[in-house]
Amino acid sequence: MVSTALLADIGGTSARIARVDAGGQPYDIRVLAGEDFPNLEALFGHYFEQTGGTRPDVGVFAVAGPVDGDDVRLTNRDWRFQRPALAAALGLGQLAVFNDFVALAEGVPTLGRADLVQVGTGKAVERAPILVCGPGTGLGTALLLPQEAGYRVLPSEGGHARFGAVMADEARILAHLVRDLGSVSVEAVLSGSGLVRLHAVLSGEQCTSQHIIRSALTGSGAELESCNVFLRILGRILGDYALLFDARGGVFIPGGVAAALAPLFAGSPFRAAFEDHPPYTARLATVPTHVVVHPTPGLAGAAAIAQRLLAAT
Repeated sequence: MVSTALLADIGGTSARIARVDAGGQPYDIRVLAGEDFPNLEALFGHYFEQTGGTRPDVGVFAVAGPVDGDDVRLTNRDWRFQRPALAAALGLGQLAVFNDFVALAEGVPTLGRADLVQVGTGKAVERAPILVCGPGTGLGTALLLPQEAGYRVLPSEGGHARFGAVMADEARILAHLVRDLGSVSVEAVLSGSGLVRLHAVLSGEQCTSQHIIRSALTGSGAELESCNVFLRILGRILGDYALLFDARGGVFIPGGVAAALAPLFAGSPFRAAFEDHPPYTARLATVPTHVVVHPTPGLAGAAAIAQRLLAAT
């Protein structure tokens, strides 16, 4: 009988790896920088060297990119693998691979109050669709659709929809990005690298996203203004997506950038921009929005999937 599973949440910047058993709580958690490893085999080899112990026979991996078959490619890192070949290399008898936001969506029902920061008011409508969308290395998106028992997760590539401007500063940002990038996706603005681009256009300064956020949290200068513009655009886009999917079950905002910005949401234009979609402003005012501050929400979702696989073996 298989009793443990290997979990991984593999993003464009870092990978979070853990084990899980019948208890359901991930353990032996490690966060590793993708740039430190040439490929996934080396990444997992390092993890096994660090943690030791018997290798699990079942794996559940969440990856930052579309998963349409056995040939999987990350969107924001030059990594590609064949699922059967990777399973054999890691000694896994069974390997399930999902889009990272599928795992994040699976994890949402397991989150508690301490894992969330609610922004604004609103109350979830029971058994209504739930939107999961947030900025990290990219802008991930998924939907939880109510079923008779639980939810079905619908993956999405909504971060690659085209970006449009509503206000004058957004038009400036779009004009610069069209010149630099050509076609401009939403995640070209609403991501870690997007915040860097946005700040460069508005302030003329080239800074890392970490510097911009740290400075915004402790000051009131150009960095805070850039973060407020970023959060305003994020609010508008999430309001758009909430209307597209009638997500009255709530909006959950994961991602490393969102978690880092969590203290700024309440004082920013985020919620006003989320609601400002006439003639549906009043409707959106009833939709709750939550920033996910759980340190490894993707692993929580992968663990939920792994529990089902372990129970079936």
